[in-house]
Amino acid sequence: MNFQTRLTAKILTLGGVVSIPTDTLQGLSCLPICEQSIQKMLRIKHRSVTKGIILLASDIRLLLAFVQDINLLLKIQPQRHPTTYLLKANPSVSPLITGEFDTVAVRVTDNPLIADLCKRCNSALLSTSANISGKQGANSVLKLNIDFQQQLDYILTPKRDNSKASHIINLQTGERLR
Repeated sequence: MNFQTRLTAKILTLGGVVSIPTDTLQGLSCLPICEQSIQKMLRIKHRSVTKGIILLASDIRLLLAFVQDINLLLKIQPQRHPTTYLLKANPSVSPLITGEFDTVAVRVTDNPLIADLCKRCNSALLSTSANISGKQGANSVLKLNIDFQQQLDYILTPKRDNSKASHIINLQTGERLR
């Protein structure tokens, strides 16, 4: 990948909060191992700590430490539409990631940018939509800078085709939530 992707990975590994185009929406991302980064991401988004945050990964192995039932995680199959799955969280997962729930939200994607960032960071990424909670998502670098008052550590330019949220399925019950 290019210089911008390498720079984004470096900023993430140093504890930064970035905005990147994901396989669904423009997102805010940080690494799940840095509580300060997670707190910053929640603070600048005005997101309640009770809601939880999605883990994005290009490889299921990057999600193993976050779930209780590895066999259930291994049942995830590629879908035509990006799909986020809820699984019982490993008790050691930070409540900043799970929110008030005992589940963790995970999505496996073949998106080349996410795959490269996960590989370079050797980690799944935390991801939430790039908007102030309750407001419309940002679709330009200018809007991201205005909305987040230049508090992001780096921005990869949004893509025009990033506009649909993922499906959400509780993998334990099979219930589709979105």
